[in-house]
Amino acid sequence: MTVRRFAEADAEAVSAVVCETVRISNAKDYPPEYVDVLVKEHSPEVIAERAKQGHMYVVCDGDAIIGTGTVAPFWGSETESILLTIFVLPAYQGKGVGRMLIETLEQDEFAKRASRIEIPASLTAVQFYRHLGYDYKNGVTEPENGLMYRLEKFM
Repeated sequence: MTVRRFAEADAEAVSAVVCETVRISNAKDYPPEYVDVLVKEHSPEVIAERAKQGHMYVVCDGDAIIGTGTVAPFWGSETESILLTIFVLPAYQGKGVGRMLIETLEQDEFAKRASRIEIPASLTAVQFYRHLGYDYKNGVTEPENGLMYRLEKFM
């Protein structure tokens, strides 16, 4: 498996990875209405726009994109960054792909210059991120609106 920077031609495949992951993995923790919202929010057009806001990466198994993640400045900050749109196809979860992706994002220039990295973590992924050293932002252990945790790591 390899990790490389996103190319605009990847938008459709990345959208498919996100949508499949949401429909299978995240559907265990979220109601169908919210799953539908997440799918709509990750169309190829939205993915292509989001990629322009930071550095998006894809994980490939051969020519197939199996995972994605983005690191970007946190609200334009030079000293804080945020990890976004982190998804790994369900068939590849638990095999080190997510760890490889997070390690790649943490080596990116936006992460290297940051003293703090934030992750809006789904109910599904919160324990994965905590295992990688991220903790609850400001000690808040309840998800915002019951949907998302705010995690952070100081570098």
